[in-house]
Amino acid sequence: MRKIIVLEFLTLDGVIQAGGGPEEDTSGNFIYGGWQVPHSDDVIGAIMKKQMSMPFDLLLGRKTFEIWAPYWPQHSDFWPGVMTATKYVASNTMTSHEWKPSVFLNGNIAEKIGKLKQEEGPDLHVYGSANLVQTLMKHDLVDEFWLKIYPLTLGSGKRLFVEGTIPAAFEVTESRVSPNGIIIVNYKRAGAVKTGSY
Repeated sequence: MRKIIVLEFLTLDGVIQAGGGPEEDTSGNFIYGGWQVPHSDDVIGAIMKKQMSMPFDLLLGRKTFEIWAPYWPQHSDFWPGVMTATKYVASNTMTSHEWKPSVFLNGNIAEKIGKLKQEEGPDLHVYGSANLVQTLMKHDLVDEFWLKIYPLTLGSGKRLFVEGTIPAAFEVTESRVSPNGIIIVNYKRAGAVKTGSY
């Protein structure tokens, strides 16, 4: 069985939109594209290199796939695995693309991804893909979150956790703070929410 691991860069107020550059995703008149860049340091670089070197396939939303498709084939020396990983793309409009290997999922996305998890193969890594991540969380399909939390707030933009997120408990499996204040923390699913009283 494969795990679904959501890897996100987010602000303190949960924004995940366009961390990598000004033109990455300007939808909703988002003007803070590239907010990650000033905070980069050697620690976040080493963590990303480690995570990007693991065996993986990709599970992406259509918009993220369309942002990545022209970029990564030109920069694959930095991330060779992105070229050989199967890209599973959730889209009701796209059925094929020249960037291969790619598989397009349409219709009942949650059901199809649930079946995909049951197959043999490497874990499925999800980057960006705000709408897809909401679907995954709503259907309790996320096994782990590998988060990089940056020391700023933006007030607007696509967020990781929005209305419709189900109650769920997680446990920390790894954590670190980079010199520039990025909280790097991995969580794995740990059953239902427990409550108590003081």
